[in-house]
Amino acid sequence: MIYPLLRNLLFLLPPETAHTVSMKALDICAAGPSFLNDFIARQFQYKNEDLNSTHFGLTFPNPVGLGAGFDKNAEHLDILELLGFGFVEIGTVTPKGQLGNPKPRMLRLPSQQALINRMGFNNEGVEAIATRLKNRKLKTNSPLIIGGNIGKNKVTENEDAWKDYCINFNGLADVVDYFVVNVSSPNTPGLRALQEKESLRKIFSELQNLNKNNKPILLKIAPDLETSALNDIISLVQEVKIDGLVSSNTTIDRSILNAANLSTAETFGAGGLSGKPLLAKSNDVLTYLHKGLHDRIPIIASGGIFTGADAKQKIDAGASLVQIWTGFIYEGPNIVKNICGHLSANK
Repeated sequence: MIYPLLRNLLFLLPPETAHTVSMKALDICAAGPSFLNDFIARQFQYKNEDLNSTHFGLTFPNPVGLGAGFDKNAEHLDILELLGFGFVEIGTVTPKGQLGNPKPRMLRLPSQQALINRMGFNNEGVEAIATRLKNRKLKTNSPLIIGGNIGKNKVTENEDAWKDYCINFNGLADVVDYFVVNVSSPNTPGLRALQEKESLRKIFSELQNLNKNNKPILLKIAPDLETSALNDIISLVQEVKIDGLVSSNTTIDRSILNAANLSTAETFGAGGLSGKPLLAKSNDVLTYLHKGLHDRIPIIASGGIFTGADAKQKIDAGASLVQIWTGFIYEGPNIVKNICGHLSANK
């Protein structure tokens, strides 16, 4: 395969630069003539109706999605659709655009196929992103399912956070298929405190008051929650209308790194860890939630998915859908096709 060689070249660049360069190159391909689009689709898509499934009122062509944070500003949806993703989550979107944390803010740990990031919700803001999505809808009748991952601005105090989520909801309601309330990023100061039961009750109650068209609204949680906090979320599902969970975000737990990478990570500083080391930890949280929820709502599982076998573990543990992110960077554009092929063969 050519991708391992290409990845080695990209890894000579800083992570954010490599991301920008690779996505711009792919966008050029997606903007090319129809025969090139057809070629890309044939190479990278896995089409089999046995992978179709319906969750929270939406029918997914396959269960493999791209997690939030990869296409923050909804700029790359055409090529991501061509690469076969069953759904793409854009954002995290905030009411006002913000630059995020100072660079460098992303670190590769190739020996464990991991990343650490402290991006800090860098995005163009809800108005610009909504406009881009509206323009795309006018140009194409694409069936791609798009999720809107929403958060609060860094300067917004926690007691007013619900207002930011409502602004995002109103701004994106006509251009995304479902929402994900992100209160679990470790890179916005104080954000994870919003995972407490009373804060979540306020946010979801306000959002559901606005939700006249019954858009699915999901909650994304951290893999670092104590059992008591997971129990609070399970009970909250019964009290307010939460349509699904995304389990889970990046972790602040560095104990799952080997000694060499732990030293490198400590030198780099704060940030959320993703990739292969997160697989077992995120599976434990997923299993606990699934048992506690008794299939009342779907769970989208993320954390450490690189192969079809990884995805199958998530589904066997109770996930309805899966999301990749770090695996896409390490495995390359064949990852969706490979995972879908394995899932189809092992249904």
